[in-house]
Amino acid sequence: MVMSLDGYVCGPNGELDWEIRDEEIGRYLIPDFLTYVDSMVMGRVLFEGFEQAWPAMAKDPKSPKDLVDFAHWVENSPKYVFSHTTKKIGWKNSHLVVAKDDAEIVREMEKLKKSKGKDMVVFGGARMSQTLVRLGLVDEYRLKVQPIILGSGQPLFKDINQRMHLKLTKSKVFSSGVVALYYQPLKK
Repeated sequence: MVMSLDGYVCGPNGELDWEIRDEEIGRYLIPDFLTYVDSMVMGRVLFEGFEQAWPAMAKDPKSPKDLVDFAHWVENSPKYVFSHTTKKIGWKNSHLVVAKDDAEIVREMEKLKKSKGKDMVVFGGARMSQTLVRLGLVDEYRLKVQPIILGSGQPLFKDINQRMHLKLTKSKVFSSGVVALYYQPLKK
């Protein structure tokens, strides 16, 4: 999850034009990530953006090889799309998960967590991520903290009613000033 130093995962209108993306970050984070993850969870809004962007990236001869490889991974991996408004999705390897309330989200996420395979990733989508955090469904936070203060936007940690203790398991500082932080929630 991309995050500003003041805790926002996107600007007030969902913008990510402030994210630093460079070869050094991609060379480190993507292979590390693909070692552990084989599917993704997202909300409808992010899914619609991914559906437009990644297939085009996979076919663009001007795209860097690492992004093309990642685009193919995105296309070929299972995608679980949580929505209570969408009726049908058609992108390859996409599965609609209808969840109308918190109890249904918890039930569906628990089913997915028990299924075979590697870990799942939530790529973002502020509202979906906020919901999963609030419901205690996140097993690991991988934050890509950007050297910027936005002042406003969508926070990852919204509507949290109790303290969350975390354990830092890994960190990496990049020459751009971006810091990758890996945390696991401590179970009480």
